[in-house]
Amino acid sequence: MPSIGNLVAVTIDCSDPAHLAEFYKNLLGWEITYSDENAVYLSGSGMRLGFQRVENYTAPQWPGQDIPQQMHLDIAVENVEAARQKVIELGARSAPEQPGGDSWHVMLDPAGHPFDLTTAY
Repeated sequence: MPSIGNLVAVTIDCSDPAHLAEFYKNLLGWEITYSDENAVYLSGSGMRLGFQRVENYTAPQWPGQDIPQQMHLDIAVENVEAARQKVIELGARSAPEQPGGDSWHVMLDPAGHPFDLTTAY
């Protein structure tokens, strides 16, 4: 079946787009291609990753579903533990629950969004 369109961007709700964009800029090595007070976009690898300000933003409480995750990204890395240390230095933290065993490690970005570090390319 032919596609109707192509995925070109993923946009994440947050309270501080500039701060969260800076975290992902450093994590992915992408560049900021658009920025205003309410939204920031990064570009790289043929994709855009956007961050938009949401008034009264509430962070997800993963793994619980009282405030469900609003999205998550899988980030392919060569070494999960080395990558985990680097993203902690950027402002992320390890999630308290780790269901992935040796396959992936769940991290929480500075706004509380879960993302996975994985070697499963």
